[in-house]
Amino acid sequence: MRATDGYTGIRRLLRASRVGVRALHWGMHNEEAIRLELLALIPGIPVAIWLGHTGMARAFLISSLLLVLVTELLNTGIEIAVDRIGKERHELSGLAKDLGSAAVMIALLNAVLVWCLVLI
Repeated sequence: MRATDGYTGIRRLLRASRVGVRALHWGMHNEEAIRLELLALIPGIPVAIWLGHTGMARAFLISSLLLVLVTELLNTGIEIAVDRIGKERHELSGLAKDLGSAAVMIALLNAVLVWCLVLI
């Protein structure tokens, strides 16, 4: 049974939000990469607001940072699911984890590129 089963409308949204916050809290306490990305958001968002000369520029700067966090959360979910299946080494398990890491790397490159293009 999913956490939102039996709920509809605003109650479903609120329940899903609570579940999401709880998962983010778990990630913050158990995954160093998530912690680092959350710590980067603390100065990153105010700096983006300060340096972005338009609303669109601010949106691009902030969303590029948030995309890194979203990708890391998805990568962590992939890693947890793969580990749940089994701890033994398997080529496809390793590939799944590597592809998740590649996605995080691309999100990081995207953030760097967006910041350079907006600020230069």
